Amino acid sequence: MADSIRVLLGKIGLDGHDRGIRMVAAWLRDAGMEVVYVGTHQTAERLARAASEEDADVVGLSFQGADHIPLCKQMLEQMKARGLQDRLLVVGGNIPRVDIPLLKEMGVDAVFASGTPMSKSVTYIMENAHKKRSKEAK
Repeated sequence: MADSIRVLLGKIGLDGHDRGIRMVAAWLRDAGMEVVYVGTHQTAERLARAASEEDADVVGLSFQGADHIPLCKQMLEQMKARGLQDRLLVVGGNIPRVDIPLLKEMGVDAVFASGTPMSKSVTYIMENAHKKRSKEAK
């Protein structure tokens, strides 16, 4: 099942720190997922377009700055505009735990703050990537 999961990873905004997301990309590939990393300094619109073009099951964003809430809002808006509400949106990085409930209320499916074991992220994606798409299709 993991080999059929397509994950699009990227960083929106001005944050250029990409070591963490590159490590995540490698771990997800090692778990058998197909990973498309679009790089840093992206816009939500470009990532949503890429997610649509790549038929990604999962969109993953990484944050090191304090701009995760407005940028996640932009990403959710762009995903909705492209009809991608059935895709998982997961975020990770330097995210204060106090912000996690707000991010989930906004529509982010999962938040993996710094220090989260990678096995937890991999398991979540493997268990939920296709569930959301099939649930939305009904």
